[in-house]
Amino acid sequence: MYAVIRSGGKQYRVAPGETVQIERIEGKAGGKVTFDDVLAVRTEDNKILGGAQTAKARVTGKIVRQSRGPKLQVLKYKRGGQYKIQRGHRQNYTAVQVGEIQIP
Repeated sequence: MYAVIRSGGKQYRVAPGETVQIERIEGKAGGKVTFDDVLAVRTEDNKILGGAQTAKARVTGKIVRQSRGPKLQVLKYKRGGQYKIQRGHRQNYTAVQVGEIQIP
């Protein structure tokens, strides 16, 4: 069984027991989190539920840690002039261990 959830403007495929790294959400390590925006659910008997059937479905989990991703370097350069811009970016992430998928 797995579900497709939306969090932070992105979609993630999650299954019970796995740890998924999503964009940062508020909370401390060990705290509970609930995802109400479930897009699709695949059940044990290979049925895919979507739309109105998953409107009341919920995915619960536990925050494992708050961390940051690797630093990315962005370099813009144009030849023939004094144009060189270098920037760095580091994204914040939250690791969530998925507990269960509840279908009403």
